[in-house]
Amino acid sequence: MAAEEGQVIACHTTEAWEEQLRKGNETKKLIVVDFTASWCGPCRFIAPILAELAKKTPEITFLKVDVDELKKVAEDWAVEAMPTFVFLKEGKIVDKVVGAKKDDLVLKVGQYAAASVATASA
Repeated sequence: MAAEEGQVIACHTTEAWEEQLRKGNETKKLIVVDFTASWCGPCRFIAPILAELAKKTPEITFLKVDVDELKKVAEDWAVEAMPTFVFLKEGKIVDKVVGAKKDDLVLKVGQYAAASVATASA
């Protein structure tokens, strides 16, 4: 599965998840992971907002993990509420947004996008 710039990549297997993490480590790109669930109303509310952010910030990789589909991954990252957005850089958590907090999510993605553009041009 190729990392598609400008869209949210759904990870349906542990292998796909690990592959995306490996790519993120290699490229040193920020990864924003949406831990979601099909039954979660707030998750459905925020999904189009995340998709729009992915289009606007191709320098960031956006992943989606269904906590029911990949329970072990959700447990490994201590996800207790949906949606939880985990910001990863080189395999480490650098930030987190818990809940469908559109403003917080947009603000943090914007901050990290600006930082990655500044780093790339330095």
